[in-house]
Amino acid sequence: MDAIECIKSRKSIRGFKAESVPRDLLMEIISTAKQSPSYKNTQPWEIMIVSGQRKQALSEMLLGLLAEDAPISPDFPEPKSWPQAQQDRINHLYKMRSEATGLDLTDPALIRKSKQNNFKFYHAPHAIYLYQDASLSPWSIFDIGLFAQSLMLAANASGLGSVPQAFATDYAKQVKGFLGIADSKRLIVGMSIGYPDMTLPINQLSTDRVPTEELVTWLE
Repeated sequence: MDAIECIKSRKSIRGFKAESVPRDLLMEIISTAKQSPSYKNTQPWEIMIVSGQRKQALSEMLLGLLAEDAPISPDFPEPKSWPQAQQDRINHLYKMRSEATGLDLTDPALIRKSKQNNFKFYHAPHAIYLYQDASLSPWSIFDIGLFAQSLMLAANASGLGSVPQAFATDYAKQVKGFLGIADSKRLIVGMSIGYPDMTLPINQLSTDRVPTEELVTWLE
């Protein structure tokens, strides 16, 4: 798969086969992703891969916290509002997903179910957490975003699916404690990874993009 095809064919996968990914392949993907650029080559990313019984126990803990309505406390705060252009894109996404699934995704009950699916990591065989030292500057958040994109592209090129998950960091303190990640680290994003189950309707949905002409300003 060439680079252009890899970028264009990548999509967020929300349903996986039970088959585990060989450890060597996951390590190869991460070794590829670490070629990502970073400010002054600081490489401000750390990676935790969780599988098997440990992942199941993590899911049970997160689902328990949700059932208790425990207050969320992500290290990287979730957005509270959006400019109108971005809100319009979110609304359009929800409309597309609703048409694909037949569900009203603005229904609070379905939002809760979405969190439950996140906490189950969409039944993927592996969960990944990306984190970094909390004293790092905002530039390092940009850098770890580049790493995350490279990781997902490398996964796609290797026949795997993935999806970045903000919800997976809702209970950052508890997750870090469970995984043995120091409190001095900030949890940036969770990710599910595995072999995609393309028979599921949710995985057949392809989101659109804003026309390039609306994004680019030329000065000559």
